[in-house]
Order: sequence, then structure tokens, then C-alpha cells
Amino acid sequence: MEGRLVVGGLWAAGGRLPVRPWQVTRWNLWQLPGRLVAAALCVDGLALVLIASQTVALSPTARDLALTVVLVLFGLVHTEVVSRVERMRRRVTHTSYYDLSSVWTFAAAALLPLPLAAVVVAAVYLHLWVRVWRPARCLAYRTLYTAAAVVLAVQAAHAVVAAGGGPSTWATGVRGLGELAAAVFAYAAVNDLLVIGVIALEPGAIPAGWRARVHHLLGPVDDFVLEVATLSLGALTAMALDQNPWLVVLVLLPLVVLHRAVATRHYEQRAATDVKTGLLNAASWHERAERALRSAQRHGGAAGVLILDLDHFKAVNDTYGHLAGDDVLVAVAATLRAEVRERDVVGRFGGEEFVVLVRDLPLTSSGRRQLERVAERIRARVAQLVVAVSTADGPLAISGLTTSVGAVFHLGRTSTLQQVLGAADAALYAAKRDGRNLVRFGSLGPGIGPAPTMPGLPSSS
Repeated sequence: MEGRLVVGGLWAAGGRLPVRPWQVTRWNLWQLPGRLVAAALCVDGLALVLIASQTVALSPTARDLALTVVLVLFGLVHTEVVSRVERMRRRVTHTSYYDLSSVWTFAAAALLPLPLAAVVVAAVYLHLWVRVWRPARCLAYRTLYTAAAVVLAVQAAHAVVAAGGGPSTWATGVRGLGELAAAVFAYAAVNDLLVIGVIALEPGAIPAGWRARVHHLLGPVDDFVLEVATLSLGALTAMALDQNPWLVVLVLLPLVVLHRAVATRHYEQRAATDVKTGLLNAASWHERAERALRSAQRHGGAAGVLILDLDHFKAVNDTYGHLAGDDVLVAVAATLRAEVRERDVVGRFGGEEFVVLVRDLPLTSSGRRQLERVAERIRARVAQLVVAVSTADGPLAISGLTTSVGAVFHLGRTSTLQQVLGAADAALYAAKRDGRNLVRFGSLGPGIGPAPTMPGLPSSS
């Protein structure tokens, strides 16, 4: 989309902001791994070469110039109206996010010669950087890369429109719809692939587990829907400008409303999320887990609850510092997300304690065995973690972490969530007493017994 923006990870690292953005030799880009630098320079260079070669043969009409001015002006007005919302979205997003100025850049791709479409991209992005991203300490080379990716997406969309016959075909029913839909797909595909590419090139950026990888690279489904909605609005904007340029005024109001809706969703997510780990906070986890248990009770299904506590975590904070401890918590949270399904409910209870509700388990002994496999898998993965941290003594790697797990297999009939959590908590303390780095199962009745040993899994005792 106008841009799927790279905002987190190593791609966002690199020390202090340059004193002046035009001091290229001091950009933090040069501190990144060589393959990231090469990728950035290739994309930036390709965009520049294409536009330079196309400018040689440019013969714009007065209408082309007028449409360029209109798109730039509306892009700037749009940014001014929604700048506060965009700054908030930039602050709360950790990997990438879609901003909504593709309404203007897609319309430019569909209507204008490519050099003029690049002018629209450059003007919109420069203004976004000055008004939104620079105050949020977005580094200049990242903005340049994102703009270059959008220029290449514009090239792809323009090629599709030109191959289909251009705006003159848009009023011809299904053919016009198909042409614009293909241009939307080409724009989104090129932009997303270029952003996914640099995220994937970051050392250690891709988490384990295919679900976690897909989520990390593609982002939430809601963001994909937002991308399609914004590009669709861009297609309608192009049609309006082609028929009657004054109609573009009608685009601004729904665009601002769309921004507000996106902001509301981000505020809700922020209120429900633990700031350090990105997992659900305790209150939100309770709410969603209650709903999951009620669903299990209605449908006669089963669920499982795991409470995990990092062993000797205080020693990590005392030895390496609290910032290093936060890095460990983030790594453990990523492990939890990777080892459960997307529909399972994962949260942080505070400190070094995490909780997972595993949904939709079979209402048989195989359900308990599945829950144990999940618990043992998490325990083993945490024990294998090597977390790179920065300390006063330089970069270090923390390993040898372990976690104790209390588990309860809940048949979803009469017990409340609090009763289930109480049984899981008692099982957790049994694991601690028995030597730590263990899984113990609790019962909703009297007594707590050890988890049975499953084929192919290490013993819990």
C-alpha cells in the first residue's frame, strides 16, 4: 500500500538520529548488516533509475499537470487532518503498518505519467516524514526505502492500467472493474513483497513456527483488509478525478472516518496489551478466557490452562539488569505465540508469569495428552532460548533459561475460570517444589499428580 511501512526490528535500529537527514554518510543505515544495506540500495537505485529514464521522454499535458497538483494538495491536506492519528499508530506498531495515503498514490499510478506519479509519491512522503515520522524519530533511510517501494508499486499498477487500455475502459462494466482490481493487486503485491523482504533479511527476525512466521511477515488480517479498503478507495478516487475532479472532495470525509476507525482499533489493542511483551494483559486475558470457557461449556468441549513461571528470573535482572530481563520476557512471549495456535489465548499475568488457554481440545484423554504436548514443547523451547542483550559490559547472550508449568485440563462443564486458575497455580507450585523446569498437572478435585510421560517426550519427573 501507499506504503506498508517498516517500523521495527533491526531495520529500525542503529543508534541516534542523524544530525541532518542529508548527511548520508552518517545515516544509521550503514550500521545494518550488509545484506540489508544492499537490499535498500538496490530498491532505492532501481526506483531512481526507472523514473530518470522515463522522465527523458516525458511530455505532460496541461491536464496531467493539473491532476498532479490536485493529488499533491489533497495528499498534504489529508496528512494534516490525520497527523495526530498517524503519530499514534506509528508509536504503538512494532514491525510494520499500512498508512492510508495510497488513496493518492494509487490514483496517481492510474492517471498520470510515471514521472509525475513519482512526484506525487515524493511530495506525500516528504510531508509525512516532516509532519508524522520525523517527530516519532523515524530514520530518514527507512522513509526513503518505503517511498522507493511505493514508486515501484506505482510502476506495477500503472503497467496494468496501461495494458488494459487506461481510464477509457473503466466505464465498461466488468472489464473496468477487472482492470482496476488487477492494478490494486499489482500495487499491493509489489509493495508488500519489498517490505516483507527487508523484514525477512533481518538476522534472527523470523520466529520459529510457521504461524508465527506468517504473522510476523504479513501482519494481522485486519491490516490486510485495511490495505484492500484503502486501495479500493484509491481506485474510486482515480475514477472520480477522471470524470469530474471536483468529486475528489467527497473522498476526504470517508478517508478521515476510516482513519478514526483505525485509531479506535489501535487504542483498543493498546489497552488490552501488555506493553513489554505484546501479549494480552491480565484483565484482557481473563475476559477472553472467560468467553472461551463459556463456549466450551455450551458446546460440550474441553480446554486447557497453562500457567508458566520463569525459574530464577530475579537472578537475570540482578546479573544483567532489568532491560536485559525485559528482552528475555519478550523472547519468552514470542516462544509462547509460536508454540500455540492463533485462536489460543496467551497473556502475561505480570512479572515473569505467563498464562495460556488452549482451546478446542477433544473431550477425551487425548485432549489431556495434547495439552501436555503443548506444555512440554513450550518448556523445551524456553530451555533452548539464547537471548542477545545489551548490557553495560557490551552485548551478551543469555541462555540456560527454564520455566515451570502448571497445567489443568478442563472439561468445560461447571468449573469457573478462577477455579481452573487456582488448580493450575497449585500445579505450578508443585513443579517448583519438585525441582523446577517441569510440567505438573493439577486437578479440579483434591490432589495434584505428575503429568504422565508421553511417547517421544521427556519425562516430567
